[in-house]
Amino acid sequence: MAEITHRKVDTNGLSMFIAEAGTGPLVVLCHGFPESWYSWRHQLRALADAGYRVVAPDQRGYGETTCPEAIDAYTIHHLVGDIVGLVAALGETRAVIVGHDWGSPVAWNAAMMRPDIFRAVASLSVPTSDRGPTPPMATAAKLFGDRFFYQLYFQAPGVAEHELQNDIAVTMRKMLVGASGARERSRAFSPGANLPPASSFMLQQMPDPGANLPGWLTAEDVAYFASRFAISGFRGGLNWYRNIDRNWALGGSFQGRRIEQPALFIAGDRDVVPFNQQSEAAMRRIVTDLRDVVVLPGVGHWTQQEAAEAVNERLVRFLREI
Repeated sequence: MAEITHRKVDTNGLSMFIAEAGTGPLVVLCHGFPESWYSWRHQLRALADAGYRVVAPDQRGYGETTCPEAIDAYTIHHLVGDIVGLVAALGETRAVIVGHDWGSPVAWNAAMMRPDIFRAVASLSVPTSDRGPTPPMATAAKLFGDRFFYQLYFQAPGVAEHELQNDIAVTMRKMLVGASGARERSRAFSPGANLPPASSFMLQQMPDPGANLPGWLTAEDVAYFASRFAISGFRGGLNWYRNIDRNWALGGSFQGRRIEQPALFIAGDRDVVPFNQQSEAAMRRIVTDLRDVVVLPGVGHWTQQEAAEAVNERLVRFLREI
């Protein structure tokens, strides 16, 4: 089994912490929120053993990677630029990029903006589509009104940081289980009837599973995730959300642009991110070489952790097909 090693590399003005394994064609794995390179622990070895050089960074604002203070230092252009610089820092010129959760917009945009570097793209959980007609957070504010929506809650600097950092281990347990395919899921991520007031805190809506963790998640996993946020805090990751409308504005220059590289999409049928026929159709209008859409039964948001073997098998097959 391939060994996972760690080091730091300089990219796009950052010192970036990476985990890497294997030799061969480069595959870059981009994590989401609130996560780290560790979200890809099962994929690093599996893809390396299949003959690939696999690198999973702690992205901008996470873990031991540089955490800029300025909110506007976390736009999609910064995030894509970080991965472009990472490929160069690794001595490579081409890569396959794979993203999950927030890492998916990074992957989709990297493929769209730099097809000369990213020869294929895979996304877990979050599909892509063309740019909408209005800023997403402004739209969400009208849609939810005086009801709670976690992305709106994340907008005010300092508020979510204070809550999430109060007890990081509890935060990680609640969020990892609450957005998973577990039966007792958090309504904090589920738009619908009976939402709490917008003035609510997020974690108070989420049950704490304590030691009663699902089979894919151990107490040691929770402790490691918590240790990364003990280093960086949550501000950096939250700042990604605070740039959603700014990213929308920046995206005007790419309106209507297609992603023409080979692509793969994987999600769980219990994911808190909505995925249906309409979102698949919207994705297919933009992604012209979408090789497969895989929906895993009983799987929630943490796709590659909850269903590691199924995700590994499909990723390896995709990599060998392209």
